[in-house]
Amino acid sequence: MQKRKHSWAAFVGGSNKKGEKMAGENARILPKATHEERKKQEAKRKEKLKTLAGKLLKTVVSGKETVEKAGAEDVAGNLLKRPSSRKGVERGTPAEETICRFIEQGKFLEACDQIHNLEHSGNDGMGKSESLYALLAERMWTVVGEALSGSDRMLLEPLQSVGESLKWEKQKEAEQLGNGLETDSVSTWSPNFWRKDLEEKLMQYMTAQIPLFASSTNTDETALKQHLSHLEMMFLPSLEHRSDVFKEAGLLVTYAHCCHASLCSHLATLIDSNCFSFSQSLLIYGWIIKMYKRGSQAWERPGHSPQHSLSLGAQCLVWILLKTEEKLLAVARKEVGKALKEAFDIGKPPCTDAAVIEILTEKTETARRVSESLSEKVEAECLEECLRFLESYEDEVRSFLQLDGCPQICSSLRILENCCLFRIVWHKLTYICSVSTDQNVKVNGFLHRMEDDTMEHFLQTITTKVKGTLKDHFKKCDSGFDHILESLKKNFLTFGKKKTDIYEALVKAVNAIIITEYMQALLTTPRKPSAMQRRRIVNKIEEDHRMMQTIFKECLGPAAGSLRDPIKAILELVQTSDPEGMKIALLPILKEFPDLRKEHLSAVLDIKDSLSREDRAALLKAFHDNCREVETEANMLFADIEVKPRKYGLCGCLCC
Repeated sequence: MQKRKHSWAAFVGGSNKKGEKMAGENARILPKATHEERKKQEAKRKEKLKTLAGKLLKTVVSGKETVEKAGAEDVAGNLLKRPSSRKGVERGTPAEETICRFIEQGKFLEACDQIHNLEHSGNDGMGKSESLYALLAERMWTVVGEALSGSDRMLLEPLQSVGESLKWEKQKEAEQLGNGLETDSVSTWSPNFWRKDLEEKLMQYMTAQIPLFASSTNTDETALKQHLSHLEMMFLPSLEHRSDVFKEAGLLVTYAHCCHASLCSHLATLIDSNCFSFSQSLLIYGWIIKMYKRGSQAWERPGHSPQHSLSLGAQCLVWILLKTEEKLLAVARKEVGKALKEAFDIGKPPCTDAAVIEILTEKTETARRVSESLSEKVEAECLEECLRFLESYEDEVRSFLQLDGCPQICSSLRILENCCLFRIVWHKLTYICSVSTDQNVKVNGFLHRMEDDTMEHFLQTITTKVKGTLKDHFKKCDSGFDHILESLKKNFLTFGKKKTDIYEALVKAVNAIIITEYMQALLTTPRKPSAMQRRRIVNKIEEDHRMMQTIFKECLGPAAGSLRDPIKAILELVQTSDPEGMKIALLPILKEFPDLRKEHLSAVLDIKDSLSREDRAALLKAFHDNCREVETEANMLFADIEVKPRKYGLCGCLCC
């Protein structure tokens, strides 16, 4: 048989950085403790073999110069290259010569038996068997490398002998343990490492065939599709083509295991990348599902089984599929959370409910095209992310409301609008997704708390702004009251376009605050104004009333008709010149606002132009005769307005 002197590096690129990198990735699939222990044992074994190989060389090979020039690491090569007919070999024992000849001829099983006999013959001086085992293993891996690099049928018999040698090792290991040998001596026996060595060599070769994929730079789906297509159309068929010779040699199980492990390790490396989006991770998941289905079809054929096929099956895919699914759900959470945060940013205008629903359902629909069970998990994850987002959003709103100073009116309205928008979205999701009762209760709880807190803070802000503006409103020509009304109108009309449920209630509440603060400012205006001041105040009231009516009618539409309007009633009272007419105008005021007190009416009469003392006294008497006690707190407007009573009336008495 022709001699083959190729080293393993020639076939797998031993110094190739790519191969080393991929091998490092594959090493991660082994248990960490086992991997480290094996490295330590391997280092000890190699050091021991260097010493033993040097001693063996002194016995088998003549000449001191050969020993000095040949390093311990080159023992295996020198023994194979040296012809058995050389005179130097005559100094070796016949058993050693026979073993070397078997190794060179690829008859590894026969060599195993001979070395084992030598090992237990009592003539194993200087541990020659260990060096011969090392020489045998080196030659076996060379044969495996040649089988991987080509399709030379002449390698079949040596490769079959490799398979038989591995079976021999398994049998001897069982015999040693059965004979009660110490576990340590059995575990350090050189042939015990052969199967692991073979798997390592196969993994090195197979990972070297996988093209590198830079996930940090190839972030588009097209590049990933091409990479997966290459694995499917080139990598796997290439290994399938070379599997025939390993199958005939009885090594297909080990070969297939390494094929699956190398591919799964590569896929795990891809999945671990933080650069992949949900759609890219879903591509990998779908590809694995496709490989699984293809493997299932192969197993159903007569004479096929998962243990004797390269088809990727459940044993290989179960953990990588779970790992991919875990990554998919994590990416879905991250992307949905980010999208929701952008959609409900307090500083930006809210988006549409359709856009939010798409954020929450798009991934579920995409996953459903790949796997129904996966889509259900994605849907559940998206719904849970909604709850997590609402919890964080509530904290954000609470922090926003606690800021020093009064936040802008529009920001508070946006929070309320976002709450209304999310309520609409959630209501629609209950018909689209499988929403649990517990989730529904939690969402409504979040929304109610945020709405109540924001509404309260918003109304307090409006009260503060209006109160401050109206403080000197009837003393100044321009207090800024009209600017507040215009700002509210602009924000309300923008808010009202969303048709939220709380819009009308919010506008009516703001109207009540403005009316109350306006009446407070009017009734607490310093007394005894001049005739010109009285006319100016009445004109200002008339102008303000007209502006308020216009704004609230525009914001509320027909619903504005139900608003209480004490300003209109007071204008009618003070603008009536006939005293009897004033008495008639007073009656509906007392009916609509039963909490009106005498000091309130007295303050209103102070701004009435040309009112005699007699007419004033008659009006106050009419008030006294027609006023009634307030039975309920409904329609209370003047109750909280404090007006200091006059020390004496215009007539000098205490009745007015």
